[in-house]
Amino acid sequence: MSNFTMTEAIENLQNEDVSIRKEAIESLIGVTDEAAIDPLIEATTDENAQVRFKAAEILGNMGNVAFDRLVSKFTSENGKNKRFLAFALKETNNEKAIPLFAEAVSDEDFGVRKVSIRALGELQAHDELDTIAKGLEDEDWGVKLATIYACADLASDESIALIKKARRAESEKDFKKSCNKAIKKAEKIQKAKAEGKTISSTIPMKTIKEMEKTNPQKAIKEYEKYVNSGTDKDAPYKRLAVLYRKLHQEENEIAVLEKAIDVLSEKKPGKEDWFVKRLDKMR
Repeated sequence: MSNFTMTEAIENLQNEDVSIRKEAIESLIGVTDEAAIDPLIEATTDENAQVRFKAAEILGNMGNVAFDRLVSKFTSENGKNKRFLAFALKETNNEKAIPLFAEAVSDEDFGVRKVSIRALGELQAHDELDTIAKGLEDEDWGVKLATIYACADLASDESIALIKKARRAESEKDFKKSCNKAIKKAEKIQKAKAEGKTISSTIPMKTIKEMEKTNPQKAIKEYEKYVNSGTDKDAPYKRLAVLYRKLHQEENEIAVLEKAIDVLSEKKPGKEDWFVKRLDKMR
């Protein structure tokens, strides 16, 4: 683990030694300081793939803090230099980026097209289904697959029909298998919605717990998905409260404690006791 301060890490993103740049980018994981935004944006075009990806991931985890500058750079860049900016924008999970992604579906770079289509699916851009569908005619195989996955994310009758149409038109077996998986996923989402269940693309708690060590901001985003879904499990609320405490985000910690008390007292009476005690101490 690097001992670089944020200032040292930012400076070392320009170092000629790739190992030092890798160390610098690792030390910036979890940063939320606006001073790091522009250097990280520049690092999304680093010659090293690991540096590019990590820079984009960090920016995405910064969310709204980095959003406006990401948008500005994304709209002014061209070609492959936009690929990791697209990924960073997608990771902010900001619906304001939908028009940008819709336009980028026709971008000259296949990587930008692929990420943009996936983003439209993840952002539930149902009004852009016709735009997403353009990906099925794309010359790039990855873009076609991204389109199938985006349609599965939307999980509407219309998007499922598009997947089935693509499956009929394609002779390649692996593509047909991907279509089948996408249809199953979409139908599962539809069924859950019909039963009134909250749909959230969560990852296993064990995985998030490990993520806390290397990427706390990403872990926070993943725990928030559980919390926002109103889960009756107490662990996500506890871990999120602990992370907020470590980052000295008292208002956020109080908010998640109050949310846990409201939800658990109704769904799992008695499970809210830990949160009540913690909230009393804070007050």
